Amino acid sequence: MTSRTNAAIDARRIAATPRGVGIGFPIYAERALNAELWDVEGRRYIDFGSGIAVLNTGHRHPRVVEAIRAQLDRFTHTAYQVVPYESVVSLAERLNRLTPGTHAKKTAFFTTGAEAVENAIKIARAATRRPGVIALSGGFHGRTFMGMALTGKVVPYKTGFGPFPGSIFHVPAPIALHGVSVDDSLRAIDKLFKADIEPEQVAAIILEPVQGEGGFYAAPPAFMRALREICDRHGILLIADEIQTGFARTGKWFAMDHHDVVPDLMTMAKSLAGGTPLSAVCGRAEIMDAPAPGGLGGTYAANALAIAAAHAVLDVIEDERLCERAQVLGDRLKARLEGLRAKVPQIADVRGLGAMVAVEFAGADGAPDPEFTKQVQTRARDAGLLLLTCGVHANVVRFLFPLTIEDAVLGEGLDILAAALQA
Repeated sequence: MTSRTNAAIDARRIAATPRGVGIGFPIYAERALNAELWDVEGRRYIDFGSGIAVLNTGHRHPRVVEAIRAQLDRFTHTAYQVVPYESVVSLAERLNRLTPGTHAKKTAFFTTGAEAVENAIKIARAATRRPGVIALSGGFHGRTFMGMALTGKVVPYKTGFGPFPGSIFHVPAPIALHGVSVDDSLRAIDKLFKADIEPEQVAAIILEPVQGEGGFYAAPPAFMRALREICDRHGILLIADEIQTGFARTGKWFAMDHHDVVPDLMTMAKSLAGGTPLSAVCGRAEIMDAPAPGGLGGTYAANALAIAAAHAVLDVIEDERLCERAQVLGDRLKARLEGLRAKVPQIADVRGLGAMVAVEFAGADGAPDPEFTKQVQTRARDAGLLLLTCGVHANVVRFLFPLTIEDAVLGEGLDILAAALQA
């Protein structure tokens, strides 16, 4: 009989799967509910990672489970491009209404976040007939070749995989904590236009309104307004990558709702479908119609089960007021972290929009402290709390607990976090 211990399964994983697929924790899930997870040995964990921001509505929300069950009784797959179904049309209509801006929009569905990014670039190039794309340092846009090219972090995402697609350019993201101002970033764009590519050859500028893997740095409003002006002046499209920020995480439906400008295209995935694989690109109708019929799609794009789950997710966010809930949870977390500053000198910054919160660690000399960050993560795991790290220097803990987390479970998790920080 095969052993069901974490160690035994992990040994089998190492033998059977490639090392390139890294894992965060050598524990193996048996079941989960809302913000709690139990491994194969019966140990309980509080999940502050939500499968990397996928479970804003929690593990196995009853309404999401029921929506998937109901769809299972009808059909699982027809290939939407072969035999379509109405639920896709109605979900596109809902997203067209929910996303920022009152202009006419259209939405196309895909499977993964990287696939959404790939298609957003395809759409932008088809609409503008231009090749160039500008992205930001520290940004993360996926592990496909275009995704890697756009990503502004080498290790581990780009190491050993080049060369990458051409006509991709990077400028520094404005991060005041690290000495990069909005003006610095804008000057870098101006220099790019003078030294590397003329603006009339740039199809799009893509950025995350809050960098995810890069460290949860929010784009300053002044920077977003300046990007919109640059794009308008030169006929460039502005793409907001909302894959990690979307669906109430930041206290609003989308992080771009915190800004007074509107993107031309938006990518979405992760918490769109409550743990089932679904992504989307939503944008101005005339831009979305640039590719010819057959230019967009995929065998599993707009999978019927995921579409059903997504409808339920949108209902839950609205009915349970998760945008407001995200703000309450985020304020509680930030207050707890700020209260620990005096006792934890390694805390260099506490930041976040809504419940998309991060704490950054630095040593006495001000240099990033990835070692302390890893220690906190390990102590928390050993005490039953799952935390995710991020940042170009791996010195940031990001918090992505379900927005449906019970107050008592959140409090228990915050107590474990406080102990891990002070151990």
